[in-house]
Amino acid sequence: MPREPTAETVETPAGDARITWHPAPDPHLVLALGHGAGGGIEARDLRALAVALPPLGVTVALVEQPWRVAGKKVAPAPATLDTGWRAVWPALERPGLGLVAGGRSAGARVACRTARELGARAVLALSFPLHPPGRPEKSRAAELLGSGVPTLVVQGGNDPFGKPAEFPEGAVEWAPGETGETPEGVTRSPEPSGGGYGLLEVPYGDHSFAVPKKAPLGPDGTLEVITGGVARWLAALGGSRRE
Repeated sequence: MPREPTAETVETPAGDARITWHPAPDPHLVLALGHGAGGGIEARDLRALAVALPPLGVTVALVEQPWRVAGKKVAPAPATLDTGWRAVWPALERPGLGLVAGGRSAGARVACRTARELGARAVLALSFPLHPPGRPEKSRAAELLGSGVPTLVVQGGNDPFGKPAEFPEGAVEWAPGETGETPEGVTRSPEPSGGGYGLLEVPYGDHSFAVPKKAPLGPDGTLEVITGGVARWLAALGGSRRE
């Protein structure tokens, strides 16, 4: 049976952060997920991963930055977000388990910027904001490419912060299987033993992975693409710490 989530408060130089643990019964990996600048850990994709992954041996830790815990409406500067994430990291580590850094939107940027120094096993970047809407010249590709660890980007096909085709060359594309497989079937993955990044497109999705009413893929199918693709990528990574 699934174990009940538990909450833990962690002091940081930016204020108190909070971790909501969704434990796996027999974990081989921990996935820490931060939220974006426009919302919290209630985001549908974060919640879906917190439900889908623990039965597969992945403990999910949803991390609320101090500004959200304090009830503020506006996120602080990126440096302050990084400070909070760094301070929470030791509380996320578990003996013998690899720890994957991740998040959505601004949380994905934090994970990429700090992954190498913190010793993250890999990075999961949900809705990576490649650039502000309508400002492709303000690219944040350097943050993504500089993560220094295997990275999976999960991006909506219609994300105004960066459509999949706008991402830097060299991505290993993930796609649904070509033989009638369910949406969670993916055909290729980034090499788990090195750096580089993979790209999983969520068809028709916007920055929140919402899709138009007339889209062939509905909300439930969208979440299946996300959770299934992430589960397969994590399985390829294995559970060991990055040396």
